[in-house]
Amino acid sequence: MTVRDYYEILEVTKEASLEEIKRSYRKLAKKYHPDLNPNNSEAEKKFKEINEAYEVLSDEEKRARYDRYGHDGVNQQGTDFGGFGDIFDDLFDIFGGGFSRGFNNKQRGPERGTDLRYDLKLEFREAVFGVQKEISVKRMEECSECKGTGAKPGTSKTTCKKCKGTGELRYNQQTPFGRFVRVMPCDECNGSGEIIEEKCEHCHGTGKELKSKKIKIDIPAGVDNGNVITLRGEGNIGEKGAPRGDLYIYISVKEDPLFKREGNDLFVTIPITFTEATLGAEIEVPTLDGNENYSLPEGTKSHSIFKLKNKGVPNVRGTGRGDLYFTVEIVIPTNLNEKQKKMLLELSKELGEKYSTPTKKKFFDKVKDAFH
Repeated sequence: MTVRDYYEILEVTKEASLEEIKRSYRKLAKKYHPDLNPNNSEAEKKFKEINEAYEVLSDEEKRARYDRYGHDGVNQQGTDFGGFGDIFDDLFDIFGGGFSRGFNNKQRGPERGTDLRYDLKLEFREAVFGVQKEISVKRMEECSECKGTGAKPGTSKTTCKKCKGTGELRYNQQTPFGRFVRVMPCDECNGSGEIIEEKCEHCHGTGKELKSKKIKIDIPAGVDNGNVITLRGEGNIGEKGAPRGDLYIYISVKEDPLFKREGNDLFVTIPITFTEATLGAEIEVPTLDGNENYSLPEGTKSHSIFKLKNKGVPNVRGTGRGDLYFTVEIVIPTNLNEKQKKMLLELSKELGEKYSTPTKKKFFDKVKDAFH
């Protein structure tokens, strides 16, 4: 799943002050705290997101890196229950002076890489029949200089003395209800357990660099606007050997000048003559596979709709096709010569139609009628 924007998670704008961020964090942390939402996995997930977002946005240096580089610019250390920062007193109050249980923040393993999104626009027939595309994606890779360590080549990381390499700091507090343990990421090593004495100049200690990667994608027949293709393991590199994130390909399709698509069905309009509509005729209907003959019945009315079964778009799941619907529109002849007009009038007379030739009024007659 794509990581959400930290400002969105905390429900603040990018211009929010630290005090506004803290205030929103307190409100949301109380709302989604696990003790107030027992057996609620959704609340637990949101609580973790809130703590992760606050850990970055409450730190000036991390927030600056996040604003510039996004999620890849910060060292994301997962926040589990217990890393409450300066809202400890508020959370303590909502339980009436004591927690029902203690929290232990087990150190998490390396974070998997973040997910990426790529918007791909296809031609109409590429989407209908499927196609192979090669795209170029910018993603975070292991730094070519330090090989992902973040340390300057020739140097190495040292164990953090403050947390002794655990990445955590624990604070005990005795209450009438028992001992409460607060576990927070070490502020010396940002929870990594290691200190980089000399940072790699190429990646500034992140262990990553942005590179372009060409990837071939097999687009299945029948994809449509809004479809998403997931490429597992093609996102950003993970931390310390953790799996890569995923790459999500969002599909959009250009319109076709002839066919209109609705789901797997196609719609097309075909002009026919007055004679074809009256007497019936063999007409050609355009389809995705070429023109197909169709016997038009006698006395066809304009805007009549006909169906060609299984002549629509292939199902993206590989089973069957949609249908093709074509609408006929009778084209009224214009600019007839005198001979053609005479023949048409004779036909009208034969059919028993009461036809009156339109009269052309003089200019002054039209003015007179307007005043009436």
